[in-house]
Amino acid sequence: MAETLTNIAVEVVRNYNGLKGKVQNLKRKIERLSSQAADVIAMLREAELHSGKKRKREVGDWLTIVENKKKEFESLEKEVNESGFYKRIQMAKYVDKMIEEVAELVELGTFSEGLVLDVHEPKGEPLVTTEWKGQTFEVNLQEILVGLRDDNVLVIGIYGMGGVGKTTLAMRIHNDLLTESMFLGNVYWVTVSMEFSIHKLQNDIAKTLDVDLSKEDDEKKRAAKLSLAFGRMKKFVLILDNVWNSIAAEKIGISPEMDGFKLIITSRSLEICRTMKCQKNIKVEPLLEEDAWKLFTEKLGYGIKLPSETEDIAKKVAKRCAGLPLGIITMAGSMRGVTDIHEWRNALEELKESSMERDNMENEVLPILQCSFNRLRDQKLQRCFLYCSLYPEGHRIPRYRLIAKFISEELMDKRKNRQAEFDQGHAILNKLENVCLLEGAENYQKERYVKMHDLIRDMAIRITKDSPKYMVKSGLQLKVIPEEQDWKEDLDKVSLMQNEISKISPGISPNCPQLSTLVLRDNPLRLILDSFFLCMHGLQILDLSYIEIEKLPSSISDLKNLSSLLLRGCIKLTSVPPLGKLKALRELDLTETKIKELPQGMESLDNLKRLDLLSISLGMIPTGILSRFSNLQRLMLPYHIKVPVKELEGLKHLEEFQGALRDVCDFNQFIKSQKSNGQVRFYNIYVGPGESNGDFCEDLEKLSDKRVILRRCTLNKRKRKRERKREAVLLSRDIQHLEIDKCNNLSSCFLDDFAWFNNPRNLKTCEIFCCKEIEFILRLSSYKELMAGGKHGSRRVPFQRLEYLHLSDLPNFISMIKREPGVAAVPPGGMFSCLKKLDIKYCDQIEKLFPLGFLHNLCNLERLYVFSCEKMVEIIAHDEEEGMDVTSTITIPRLKHLSLNDLPELKMICKTTMTCNSMESIDLWGCIKLKKLPFFQPTIDGEPYAPSTLKVIEICKEDKEWWESMEWEHPNARNIIQPFVKFY
Repeated sequence: MAETLTNIAVEVVRNYNGLKGKVQNLKRKIERLSSQAADVIAMLREAELHSGKKRKREVGDWLTIVENKKKEFESLEKEVNESGFYKRIQMAKYVDKMIEEVAELVELGTFSEGLVLDVHEPKGEPLVTTEWKGQTFEVNLQEILVGLRDDNVLVIGIYGMGGVGKTTLAMRIHNDLLTESMFLGNVYWVTVSMEFSIHKLQNDIAKTLDVDLSKEDDEKKRAAKLSLAFGRMKKFVLILDNVWNSIAAEKIGISPEMDGFKLIITSRSLEICRTMKCQKNIKVEPLLEEDAWKLFTEKLGYGIKLPSETEDIAKKVAKRCAGLPLGIITMAGSMRGVTDIHEWRNALEELKESSMERDNMENEVLPILQCSFNRLRDQKLQRCFLYCSLYPEGHRIPRYRLIAKFISEELMDKRKNRQAEFDQGHAILNKLENVCLLEGAENYQKERYVKMHDLIRDMAIRITKDSPKYMVKSGLQLKVIPEEQDWKEDLDKVSLMQNEISKISPGISPNCPQLSTLVLRDNPLRLILDSFFLCMHGLQILDLSYIEIEKLPSSISDLKNLSSLLLRGCIKLTSVPPLGKLKALRELDLTETKIKELPQGMESLDNLKRLDLLSISLGMIPTGILSRFSNLQRLMLPYHIKVPVKELEGLKHLEEFQGALRDVCDFNQFIKSQKSNGQVRFYNIYVGPGESNGDFCEDLEKLSDKRVILRRCTLNKRKRKRERKREAVLLSRDIQHLEIDKCNNLSSCFLDDFAWFNNPRNLKTCEIFCCKEIEFILRLSSYKELMAGGKHGSRRVPFQRLEYLHLSDLPNFISMIKREPGVAAVPPGGMFSCLKKLDIKYCDQIEKLFPLGFLHNLCNLERLYVFSCEKMVEIIAHDEEEGMDVTSTITIPRLKHLSLNDLPELKMICKTTMTCNSMESIDLWGCIKLKKLPFFQPTIDGEPYAPSTLKVIEICKEDKEWWESMEWEHPNARNIIQPFVKFY
């Protein structure tokens, strides 16, 4: 106890005494950041004077953040000056955090890809589209390009029946224009829909232009803001796809008097094109028979020619698609891999039968699409496909979210665990993509999603007017809920998501005893009366996520067949009625609500599989309740609630877990239990006493990481003094992120405390803060023992995949690696070979960062940041025993950013010459004993050089005299690098 109090006192005094220096350091960094921002603004002003150049969005965002950070510092500095003893102690860590944030901003502000978009640089991303060529397609393409070059043609219409390829043609134009100088890359795509409003269309256009209309409701003023944004561009093209109603250009910010604009619309109606005053109208006709057959065979994907008899039938199938590309692609996709001639004949007969049902040319493609749907055969595929129609038109549906819905709806076969169910879901979506009924793509974060073509969605909705019967009115800007007569008695699913419904009229009580799914999410819905659910006894899925309700109606308590109750994001919700009668409930999501205690009757929910309770308002979970949920697969809890490990041990099926455990003992017990229960696939676990000090408790629908935070933990001491070993912290070998903060009773060697390092796999980030016992990360002799303990000579290299290592406030830290007598200083190959970022701060005992022989392991290091280490003398230490020639040149091939700050004893970076041909920035301040830089040495021809990647060498103004006294190996070295030097 006395030792703990002493440690706390030392930390308090250090924070108090060091605050002034930290604030001064922060002030210097803010001044440097301000200078950097001023330079960026000056360069932008110069660049924007040139035609067609425009600042990148990321640059504008960065400048805004910098300005906010400057204001934040002004407030902070004032608060520090006015604060008393206790407040100053609390603020020390906040200053540390801000120093790190400012350093990150400085690094981000290098803008290695440039500040502006040039005339040939696209503003948007190419759209994912089907590529096809043909005589008709190329003729239309060239005709549109001619119109775009004609100054007298401002509005171009592309029209034709559904599925004929209007959107594909417009996408090709969009993608081609992105890379041409004709419109300076200002090409914008907006999808309209059959049910649209000017307000929504204005929002969609504003989003593409990066214009904020959220604070303006007046239609004319919103149009004026759009017009102002368009007016800043010398030339631009706006493409409106799938226009069903005439739109006045002035209402979306386009005036006929505007110079340099082009408007392209696609529509099924020539009349719409004429009403919108298109000066050039291009009709997209069905493909010629030869082009149609070519497209059909391409989408079949055969590498060899079909047998002649089968080919004859295939040509008849292709001909039945009437030259409509969407029908051809979809039909060919459904026949991909089919070789049996009988199946081809059957497909042809099905097409003939479905074609007899069409009532007009507008619906010509729908029977073809429905034939492809019928050919799915597998009811799982059909059910999952139809479910996608519940989403709004054009909606991009994340795969993981959609598969989670498939699981909740029980649309797929049951599997032994959630991972197997997700695997099945991905296989189903792959099949639907392969037969061209869904379109797949990725976003910039590499997250996969799917979406439906509008005609395919129309086909799906047409199918669901019969069986199964759906009512789909999603994304239509509805203000009120459909009338009671629209709620048919045999409805199976209803989707009203993403509308503007704020209330449900009193007295509405739809008689839908067979209704299984009701989706009301993403509406400003504030009140639902009890009567609304009275006649929905068969309801299984109720999704009320992201509505504005404060209290759920009590009638929900009587929905005995309910299996999923989803209330995520209902930030005003404070009251949920008793749930004890809902014995079938498998999924409950109360994330981001304001509930303070669990609903009554929770202990009766024996079938619960997924429980999300990430609510900062939640006070406690009654003891024993979690252990009752023996079928639980997913458990998400806030960090301020400590979970009794005994209750977790009973959860034999747990696969996804986020929550907090009391101490290391409980954590180890949990990990041991997983060895018998089966591995938890994903987890975010906070370990430690007390509150989590404001740690971000992630609100994740998709938990995809393996993260552990150990804070203020005390490791178990040895039972007897003579014992050499003690129980180590047990971590899964596939852990990805590890954070250790203010932990006590650690070993001097960090590695000794973690048994999982015997066979690490996927650790990517490791952060260690305020641990006084740690002296080094790895002891080479201990590594030798690890290798010797491997079976069959298998290699078990620690830190093999580590990408980020952060060490901060380690008062006794001496070195990255400790070499013991008789052990070579060269670390094992592969260790740290993936390391990209290494940060070391406030480690006052370290003198040499790592030995020279360690560099070959750092082949992927991109950033090295060393800050405020009082005794640091040398970054890369040369050891005579290593036998390396100091006259040789060493290389760190990918090092981009080197930052050495507040190192008063630093005398050298490295004795030998260093080559860093990727270097972009060097930041030096407070290194007054450093006399030489090991870079910029003479090349073969005898002249020094700077890497072509180098952008800046930043020196603190206070260190200008020191910089001028630097020594150089070559007389021209100073002249070579002087243009890169900036004082801040």
